[in-house]
Amino acid sequence: MNIFHFLLLALADTRQLQLLHFWLLLGIYLAALLGNGLISTAVACHHRLHSPMYFFLLNLALLDLGCISTTLPKAMANALWDTRDISYAGCAAQVFFLLLFFGAEYSILTIMSYDRYVAICKPLHYGTLMDSRACATMAAAAWASGVLYSLLHTASTFTMPLCQGNAVDQFFCEIAQLLKLSCPESDYYRETVIIYFSLCLIFGCFVFIVVSYVQIFRAVLRMPSEQGRHKAFSTCLPHLAVVSLFVSTAMVAYLKPPSVSSPSLDLVVSFLYSVVPPTLNPIIYSMRNQELRDAVRKMMPCSHFSRDKLLTCLHK
Repeated sequence: MNIFHFLLLALADTRQLQLLHFWLLLGIYLAALLGNGLISTAVACHHRLHSPMYFFLLNLALLDLGCISTTLPKAMANALWDTRDISYAGCAAQVFFLLLFFGAEYSILTIMSYDRYVAICKPLHYGTLMDSRACATMAAAAWASGVLYSLLHTASTFTMPLCQGNAVDQFFCEIAQLLKLSCPESDYYRETVIIYFSLCLIFGCFVFIVVSYVQIFRAVLRMPSEQGRHKAFSTCLPHLAVVSLFVSTAMVAYLKPPSVSSPSLDLVVSFLYSVVPPTLNPIIYSMRNQELRDAVRKMMPCSHFSRDKLLTCLHK
């Protein structure tokens, strides 16, 4: 069966609900753009933030921008124009870029755990192990791993013959839903091997993160200074929260029993792992990071005004 376009899942049946979904998605998208854009600009423009930790945070913000920009604009356009169509090439592009950003983001989160481990457990060697060249190499490796991971899955998925129609039960092109459209006699072995290989890599990175934080917490608890412990925890807890959010939403999406699967539940779960983390990550990182908050505040047009002039600034 030759398929030239796919039909994505309609978020609502009535025109009023479609427009409501459009405005909700637009608000979420703008919030994600604002949060990640502010972090990216702050890290790039302020010399105090030119350190390995913030360099990897910049990469994370860029990946979050790419991730949410892969899915939401098309969903918003479909809701606004009352359509479900997405071209074959557009669907393939969604799958490729979404997997690229997810794969690279998980790699960056793993590297960030190593950065915190070196900073806290091996502070005397931090300048050597995490110099600018090492950081650039690790970031490039993370992006390259995302590209390779995405190429494998995208090529494997879109070379399978499709016999079950072209209706995708999701608001974006998701591999799990696309595989449901493949022919019964398709070669699932190839995709199964890739999936298991990916799971091994994901589990390996997860173990690395857990072991790193076990060592980090042991080192922090041995610190004699309460101020030192507080500073160490303030740099680690946001990263740990982001990792937990990323891993938990992905586990709910891909490890839930098939018996509890339904179109509405799949829609909610996919929204959780593809939209929620990119939107919340900037908030999580800015909550406990005073340097980042100060840098963002300095970029605000009203930051240099005194309190007496604040109302005048807001009225302009």
